[in-house]
Amino acid sequence: MFSFRTTPLIDQLDKALLDGAVGCFCTANCWRTAQNRYMWQIFQERGNLKRLFVPKEAELTPGTNHITFEPQELEGLDAIVVEIQDTGARFFNYTKDVLKLMEALAAMKNAPSLYVVDHINPAGRVVEGTMPESALPDYLPEEHTARVAHRHGLTLGELCYLYCNEIGAKYPLHVISALATESNRDILPWVIAPCSDIPGLFTCELYAGGGLWNNTNITPGIGTSRPYEYIGAPFVKHDGPQPPQMPGVMLRPCSFTPSAGRYAGERCYGYQLMLDSGGSYHSLLHTLELLRFFKEYYPQFKLEEGFKTKLADPQLMDYILGQSSREELREYVKVQEQKWIRKAKKFLLYEDQPYRVK
Repeated sequence: MFSFRTTPLIDQLDKALLDGAVGCFCTANCWRTAQNRYMWQIFQERGNLKRLFVPKEAELTPGTNHITFEPQELEGLDAIVVEIQDTGARFFNYTKDVLKLMEALAAMKNAPSLYVVDHINPAGRVVEGTMPESALPDYLPEEHTARVAHRHGLTLGELCYLYCNEIGAKYPLHVISALATESNRDILPWVIAPCSDIPGLFTCELYAGGGLWNNTNITPGIGTSRPYEYIGAPFVKHDGPQPPQMPGVMLRPCSFTPSAGRYAGERCYGYQLMLDSGGSYHSLLHTLELLRFFKEYYPQFKLEEGFKTKLADPQLMDYILGQSSREELREYVKVQEQKWIRKAKKFLLYEDQPYRVK
């Protein structure tokens, strides 16, 4: 059973929410501006909050972006309420945690109802990339990764609606509209950072491609104040071949010293990706071109463990390895994006439509 609800969570009259045992699966993004409290405190005040699943460390603590749980912790619950801020990319950790939760519920005999409090997607309706389809073991996508494009253009509620259908889940799924929650009107979706390495306005525009750097020995600025806007490593040189450009972004040679993560305390040389005002930028395509550039010109550059499964597409890997042309890459991605948009339209809950960067 699926329902899309346009009244706030606090006004829902389901017995499971009013009197049942409730678990809340959430991040700091569940803050309620009108009541000056978090979503889970609704159920704490009612006296029926039985489980609270949240990140274990303090906000903005590097390398801690997961919500963990054990399947047995879901037993005995009548409802689970999910509220996180998605970032629009299929490999975002908290989104993968939600999908893992959905899979665990699908395996239960008497699963609780799932309520997803939706949020606006800070990456918008733009679509980038391809869906995982390969049957080759090396390219099977990461665990709990939905068959969606790298930048999917959906809200979390829509993505859960799609994934529920994809895994054949039988438990009730209810999505509370993003338009029904006052905090979506009062604060912009990046004001409370979705996680430690997604801190601000531009990060989600860069993450669909930039997230791939985490599985290379180029750092995307983790441990700086501007992750995914900076890329670099100690071995990068500014006086050699220049990296490829892309419409919608400018590259500024720079240096930085991360305080955490890879190269913590080491000076890195690289580039700041500066988005053009009002322009359209295809982060994934540009990242693929940059990956190919670094592989061709820097012997020290490495694709590390997990890169293939995060990329999840052998044709994109062929381009990075120099085995296909830029034109072939662009045509392939175009077709795949159109294919994803057709699939996604079946699960849209709002009037605006996903679209490609042309």
